[in-house]
Amino acid sequence: MILQTNHLSKSFGTTVALDDVTLEIGAGATGLLGPNGAGKTTLLRVLLGLLPAKGTASVLGVDPMRSPREVRARLGYMPESECLVPGLYGVDTVSFMGRLAGMPARAAFKRAHEVMYFVGLGEERYRDASEYSTGMQQRLKLAIALVHDPELLFLDEPTNGLDPRGRDEMLTLIAELARDHQKHILLSSHLLKDVELVCREVVMLRGGSVARRGDIKELTAGQTGAYLVTVANHDAEFRASLTELGAVASAKSPVHVVLPLGATTELIFEASRRSQARVKGLMAVRRSLEDVFLDAVEEPHAG
Repeated sequence: MILQTNHLSKSFGTTVALDDVTLEIGAGATGLLGPNGAGKTTLLRVLLGLLPAKGTASVLGVDPMRSPREVRARLGYMPESECLVPGLYGVDTVSFMGRLAGMPARAAFKRAHEVMYFVGLGEERYRDASEYSTGMQQRLKLAIALVHDPELLFLDEPTNGLDPRGRDEMLTLIAELARDHQKHILLSSHLLKDVELVCREVVMLRGGSVARRGDIKELTAGQTGAYLVTVANHDAEFRASLTELGAVASAKSPVHVVLPLGATTELIFEASRRSQARVKGLMAVRRSLEDVFLDAVEEPHAG
């Protein structure tokens, strides 16, 4: 496992930010989802060794609360908030952060140039970072997270403030890091589509607790009672029969059918018999990650 937590809890006064969080996250890219206030950023800060908490945690085999510097030397953090040093060029900012991570000055400066080019800021590296646009600042934060070549990346809302093109480019970079550079990634976001595009697994938080976790394909494979049906003939009659049997059917082909609660696909074949329509294709409609997320955050909370 890349990281583990066991009964992790953190409160700020009377506000519970993390409530008995126990989880395991494996290799590759994992999404961390949750509404505002769910505990995502607090969890990242505890795992970085920036905040104490009750319970135990292990990041790359190291306890972040006992050995925070060792953990931070092996992972890269892209925070949601700004992290600029006033008056420094972009490349000097990245180089400085590399030195803070323990790199020798010359190695940090050389590596800073490399990661600036990787994130698309090579031509802007000798420009005051405070003059960067929002998109450029997001790329700069990614370069900072990468400068010391970490095994694991914590990315907190990496597409915040980006236009559609910038968002696509950022997600492409993150996917490349996971696929081609074998970086382990924990991507914290409120944007479900970002997580679907980059990650294989997901952890969903609600009220400081783990509401749902698992492989995205498995989580979205559950039946919704919705199907796409292709018929060879008698389309109108088939739709009318579906309606008579209590289903909802679209006007277009293939027919999008939503079965009444408790019904099975036998209802579809009954409609085909009544209408004399021949069913050519039948495909279950997968649940979206949004469906899974809404179920997770809206179901009754045991706490």
